[in-house]
Amino acid sequence: MSLTKPTAETEPDAGSPAGGAGPGLPWLVLSGYLLAAVVLTWRLWADPGSRAPAGNPHDVDLCAWYLRYAATAISHGRLPALITTSLNAPQGVSLMWNISLLLPGVLLTPVTLLAGPQVSLTVMLTLGLAGSAASLMWVLRRWGASLGAAALGGAVYGFSPALINSGIGHYHLVFAVLPPLIIDRALRIATGRGRPVRDGAWLGLLVAAQVFISEELLVDTVLAGLLLGAVVALGRPRAVAGRARDTLAGLAMGAVVALVISGYPLWVQFRGPLREHSVLMGQWYGIPAFFVDPAGTELFHTAGGAAAAAGFHLGLPEVLGYVGWPLLVVLVAAAVRFWRDPRVRAAAVTWVVLELCSLGGGGQHVFPPEQLMPWHWLEGLPVLAQVLPDRLAILADGAAAAVLAFSLDLARSSAAGRAGRERPWLRGLPVAVAVLAVLPLIPVPYQAAPVTPVPAGWQAAFARLRLAPDARVLVVPVGNVGHTQAMRWQAETGEPASMIGGYFIGPGPSGQSMFDPGPARLAGKYVDWVWSGRRRADASSLAHIRPALRYWRPAAVVAVTTPGSGIGRVLTTLFGRPSFRVGQVLAWRL
Repeated sequence: MSLTKPTAETEPDAGSPAGGAGPGLPWLVLSGYLLAAVVLTWRLWADPGSRAPAGNPHDVDLCAWYLRYAATAISHGRLPALITTSLNAPQGVSLMWNISLLLPGVLLTPVTLLAGPQVSLTVMLTLGLAGSAASLMWVLRRWGASLGAAALGGAVYGFSPALINSGIGHYHLVFAVLPPLIIDRALRIATGRGRPVRDGAWLGLLVAAQVFISEELLVDTVLAGLLLGAVVALGRPRAVAGRARDTLAGLAMGAVVALVISGYPLWVQFRGPLREHSVLMGQWYGIPAFFVDPAGTELFHTAGGAAAAAGFHLGLPEVLGYVGWPLLVVLVAAAVRFWRDPRVRAAAVTWVVLELCSLGGGGQHVFPPEQLMPWHWLEGLPVLAQVLPDRLAILADGAAAAVLAFSLDLARSSAAGRAGRERPWLRGLPVAVAVLAVLPLIPVPYQAAPVTPVPAGWQAAFARLRLAPDARVLVVPVGNVGHTQAMRWQAETGEPASMIGGYFIGPGPSGQSMFDPGPARLAGKYVDWVWSGRRRADASSLAHIRPALRYWRPAAVVAVTTPGSGIGRVLTTLFGRPSFRVGQVLAWRL
């Protein structure tokens, strides 16, 4: 049941790079990946502590908060708690139901403590792009690709439009280093290329690590791995029975290792406090035109394509499906030409199915009908309820990169056999076609935007308040899905230790997952509307806020405003004159 059983068509010729590479060449490729990642993020590195990718400030603030939370815990000699009232006091937040970046947060603690969480996020983005490319390159080499083909495949995956656009605030997705390694270990177990116990243990370690980076990307990886494994098994059905015992043993070892490491956190998530259930709400789907219409994040794009992506209802960070006509044609042609190669066949089927899944369950497309959409039959299954189907494009790009890499080597071998002395140019033709096919994917550097600066007087106000670590603080503007300034200030300074409100996912009244749930959810939004001027300060303001205060019971109120503003007058009516004013901050000690 091997994916690389030598045949006349799969064996690379002795003159091709698949036969080996100098010891320094792989490091040169890795250096190239890192250099490319730095070039794409250079606007962020120009001022890494105060610049973020433009276009998604709320998710950037959210990720910065989680990195500060992890770093604070480590600085106190403990691991981050999985349930915390540092946000959304008094109810709290379950980190396992949120994009908490626990593993990156722990590993980047020194950077966060020394330079701030935004620097850590820029490090994570840069290493995510370069590391994802390096990861797939390494896996492709293990499965027989030449260094040149593997390097190109790694670049297609690590710098794909799916990962580039995910980098606009979705740091948990752009750090896609582990999915290729997880799939590699699982395939080595299933095909007999590895040792069940050793590779099973590695599989468990990788899966557990991915749990603490992004559970959603882990689910996508499992789906891709199952699909790839099914295609491999169907291609060699007689070998399945002979591999069943070792495969089960390896997977069992992986499950044991993964559960030993992540079993308790998963129990807290699904059986502990603040557990939730979910039926994905909203219109989460991709658009077929985005497969061939580049967004403004590619070097070669049109104004119409950029406008369509910018106007997408899910936002540019969810425009992930671009492949481009040239690469699309090359991939289809390569899959047809080299269908007999099991590596190309398995990767091609996986690519097509994942791309179709990324469109969602149907119903929103004129074509094809929803009954023909694979995700239509999967979206109601357990665990998949919170998976956004458009993000499967990340794994689809990895499969496309594998098709390109393996077929490039096969095409070069075939061309070398036909070229002879009369047509030496044929040897370089496959490389030229592959390079031209991926040119439309070249990204442009990220646009940078300043993060919300900490208000003057913020830290001085908390120093004067002298609050207990568990004292609840109502910060105005109140943190929620539309206002994350307070979370940014908390991430930058560590103050307050316990804050009311926040941008997160939690259980609603019936246990259904939702953004910013809680008995006083609407009151927090109303406070922000008054703060921003969207609502007038009048008697109805007090009627909206007073019931929420009885639930929140804050020990202090800290408002970034002036006494004469609308929200300043409302807060003065509720709490009396401020205890003090420092810089841009009004503070009440209650």
